[in-house]
Amino acid sequence: MEMMDLRLLLIATLSAVLGGGWAQQEGSICIKANAQSCGECIQVAETCGWCSDETFLTVGESKSARCDDLESLKKRNCDVAKIENPRGSISIDKNKPVTNRKKDVAEKLKPEQITQIQPQKLTLTLRSGEPQTFELKFKRAEDYPIDLYYLMDLSFSMKDDLENVKNLGTDLMREMQEITSDFQIGFGSFVEKTVMPYISTTPARFKNPCTGNQNCTSPFSYKNVLKLTDKGDEFNQLVSQQQISGNLDSPEGGFDAIMQVAVCEEQIGWRNVTRLLVFSTDAGFHFAGDGKLGGIVLPNDGKCHMEDNKYTMSHYYDYPSIAHLVQKLSDHNIQTIFAVTEEFQPVYKELKNLIPKSAVGTLSSNSSNVIKLIIDAYNSLSSEVILENGRLPEGVSITYKSICKNGVEGTGENGRKCSNISIGDEVSFKISIESQKCPSNGKTEPETIRIKPLGFTEEVEIVLNFICDCQCATEGEPDSKKCFEGNGTFECGACKCNDGRIGRLCECSKDEVRTEDLDANCRKDNGTDICSNNGDCVCGTCECKKRENPAEIYSGKYCECDNFNCDRSNNKLCGGHGRCECRKCICDANYTGSACDCSLETSTCLAKNGQICNGRGTCDCGICKCTNPKFQGPTCEICPTCPGVCAEHKDCVQCRAFEAGEKKDTCERDCSYFQLIKVKDRNQLPQPTDQSFPLTHCKERDANDCWFYYTYAIRNDTKEVYVVETLECPAGPDIIPIVAGVVAGIVLIGLALLLIWKLLMIIHDRREFAKFEKEKMNAKWDTGENPIYKSAVTTVINPKYEGK
Repeated sequence: MEMMDLRLLLIATLSAVLGGGWAQQEGSICIKANAQSCGECIQVAETCGWCSDETFLTVGESKSARCDDLESLKKRNCDVAKIENPRGSISIDKNKPVTNRKKDVAEKLKPEQITQIQPQKLTLTLRSGEPQTFELKFKRAEDYPIDLYYLMDLSFSMKDDLENVKNLGTDLMREMQEITSDFQIGFGSFVEKTVMPYISTTPARFKNPCTGNQNCTSPFSYKNVLKLTDKGDEFNQLVSQQQISGNLDSPEGGFDAIMQVAVCEEQIGWRNVTRLLVFSTDAGFHFAGDGKLGGIVLPNDGKCHMEDNKYTMSHYYDYPSIAHLVQKLSDHNIQTIFAVTEEFQPVYKELKNLIPKSAVGTLSSNSSNVIKLIIDAYNSLSSEVILENGRLPEGVSITYKSICKNGVEGTGENGRKCSNISIGDEVSFKISIESQKCPSNGKTEPETIRIKPLGFTEEVEIVLNFICDCQCATEGEPDSKKCFEGNGTFECGACKCNDGRIGRLCECSKDEVRTEDLDANCRKDNGTDICSNNGDCVCGTCECKKRENPAEIYSGKYCECDNFNCDRSNNKLCGGHGRCECRKCICDANYTGSACDCSLETSTCLAKNGQICNGRGTCDCGICKCTNPKFQGPTCEICPTCPGVCAEHKDCVQCRAFEAGEKKDTCERDCSYFQLIKVKDRNQLPQPTDQSFPLTHCKERDANDCWFYYTYAIRNDTKEVYVVETLECPAGPDIIPIVAGVVAGIVLIGLALLLIWKLLMIIHDRREFAKFEKEKMNAKWDTGENPIYKSAVTTVINPKYEGK
């Protein structure tokens, strides 16, 4: 019983101190992790450290309080020498410089003596969250050896192409001398799987698949005609002996051939140099799944099946998939050049996008341009370097940054490659490797990854070591007496509990954490809720729940507080002007209210006259509340129903300045509220630009239609009126000029009418005279003979008279 009482006393003390001390550290990501050992702490983040000083914790502080960011540990008076903060490192194990090789030197280096990538081996020690960065250099060596294997489609449609390839060996050897002095060439051919429906299996058609008088050889899947050699004449001789074959369908079995060329290194004779595979065809290709047409269902195994230089398992294994080919070509550092006719360019360009370090060239109908195509494709492939890495261990990531020619930088996927690299050019890559966590299997053995340029045999070997525990853990004391009844290992200044034990000193068993005696310490005010339903009671102490949003935190001895359940304004916690502490807003300066939404600033309430709310309201939370209902607006300056300033004070100004107007009799009583100042003329009135207070200019008219001018202003709570002492009255009319003007007007109008009448008469007379003259001219008879005279004598002639 005494031991149990001692335990409960210790737990109660722990809870009391924990309730006040934990909330102070809740902002640290290291504290939030609740790390129970140094090893757990350093895996939280690279900024986290562990204080191994035994006397660091005060009474009742949680063991996880030893894990904090470095600055906080120093502020909490942890001895710098006692702060465990292991760092990652980089060690270069093999760093042979890149080769500066000249083609015309007498001594020739072997391929294994040439170095194009530096360094070659590194060891990285990784701590979780801390990236390690190193530089990798690449330089294209001059006169680097090349192996080229020419894989040709020998179906019947390639008959004329075969004639042009027969002299390819010596011609290509001569052209390649410009690039390298160490060149090897090989030759292989393919047709199709030797089963139906790809070929005809009737004996006669199998022996000679061509029609008519064409003499063709039996179909085959893939045949290695010539192993890689530096003898171009031998290439020409063997190729000239080849015969065309035939098949039934248009796509060919080229993928089977590519797979065998890639994996049968010994039969092909590949060296550890630049490897080029030229794939020449004028047709499409079969890929994985097409073998079902011939009853072949077993997936391609990606292994070499060559006997007597022939592929023997084409009838047994399906075509390889594109992804399978990509893997094997990459594993064996083979760069592919697709030399295809223009008709199939789109298909093979899509295939090129799936196969790294490959190129597509347009083959003429009879392959006459094959040498130029190979040279151009090789230059294109060799001018680009692309880095790839092997499988990464779980939790490890890698990023690349390229520094190419002329200082051009690339990041992301472009950080893996550099283009337009000429022979002798040196480029570099900055490679960062980061581990997010230690291996989940608990093993800390080194892991190895490899980075290499695609199409090259050289690679960088990187050995990864993981920092999963602190150095002080090696000095731990198992079953230490410093831990409760030896139930833990004392290491790094704290007890690391054995399985089944918990607590700062491993004083509790997991089987005891739900007992009623311990749970009573987790109930506030003897209530029924354990840890306010916001946490778990562990060993008599509330451990608050973690929320999805790390910024939202439960705190307090009984997890009764939080920083996210305060009043909101404008959908912001504490109006965005305070912080939430234990469900109450602590407002910033100049703000008040339950949601910190009430501003104490009065600048927004100032009217144009400098008065708060125009002297007609109160400033409440930065907003004017007008006391006079007639006034409105943000500063109580708008009064839609009020008369204007000029009209409001007109009668008082008139009675005091001129002893006239409606308030003449009550002037002394009603109009003594302002100070009157008279001036001689309007120029002496105050001007708005001269004043530092609001000023109104007025112009009003009295009962005699006389105008008077004045200004109204409020200065220092004194109302001032400046008025022009003389009225401006209109002068009376001058009768004589008016009468003279009317008479003169009548006379002038009469004269104008007479002139108009006279003008019209003259025009009418002239028209009539002109008409008379015209008629006179039209009279055309002879004046000597009367036109109406008729003779009295009539002469009659007998129509029958013939003049006899």
